[in-house]
Amino acid sequence: MAATNAFMWYYCALSCTFCRYSSREIAIAYWGMGLYWGKASSNNKKGHLIGHIKDIGHDPTNPVTRLYATKAAQPFHNDSADIVGLLCLTNARSGGLSSWSSSISVHNEILKKAPHLVPVLAGPNWYFDRKGEVPPGKKPFFRIPVFNYYKGYLSVNYSDNYFLLSQRHAEVPRLTPEQYDAMKLFNELASSDELRLDYMLQPGEIQLLNNHTQLHARSEFVDYDDVDKRRHLLRLWISPPNERPLPEEYEDIYGGPLEIGNRGGIKVEGTQECIVLEAE
Repeated sequence: MAATNAFMWYYCALSCTFCRYSSREIAIAYWGMGLYWGKASSNNKKGHLIGHIKDIGHDPTNPVTRLYATKAAQPFHNDSADIVGLLCLTNARSGGLSSWSSSISVHNEILKKAPHLVPVLAGPNWYFDRKGEVPPGKKPFFRIPVFNYYKGYLSVNYSDNYFLLSQRHAEVPRLTPEQYDAMKLFNELASSDELRLDYMLQPGEIQLLNNHTQLHARSEFVDYDDVDKRRHLLRLWISPPNERPLPEEYEDIYGGPLEIGNRGGIKVEGTQECIVLEAE
């Protein structure tokens, strides 16, 4: 796991024997790997400890829809945990390309190309929409900077989708022209040929990314008519025992206290952690 503390780490899981296993056996094996890597946390308000990345017909234009449950493209972002693991079960008929980019490299390029935007991205007035997954006593949005400097670490939290959605709330300040300029440049750099790596995950392969230093994206896809052949990935959100300290601004996005090895995930009233074998 140490490799994930600084870099993207890619791992080939069950290789040529993958097709021999049932979906339940695969989930058990993947869960076992996750327990070795660290503590798993809830992927959504339903408490799913293994998330299902699959199009189940949700409307991507609905502000409370999380795009992993659709076939729409997902722009560059990071997740609400230290580590995200994605195990590919089946691919789409076409599309669904994974892309990865270093958020630290994006930071460094902005520092070179537009240094005046670095304090904008490190500023406090970035508001993140909760997409309807609101813990008791909390507002449907919270504040967290993009660039977070803390105890010798730079941790990057970025998803322009969530920043833009926060604008639907009257209480949230309007994004400034400088913030729009910063997001535009951030997106251009993350998706540039120089910083972006594309890869089509194959069944049995896993990606492991450190969310503090890496971004991931996915292209739109077209599925098979046969339900059993449709694109399906399993997601783990992991808190390893050897991660970096995080500033208090992460308490909202990480669902509470920031104890290393025991943080991250989504928790709302009534959330009960569970493992389900199908997307819902």
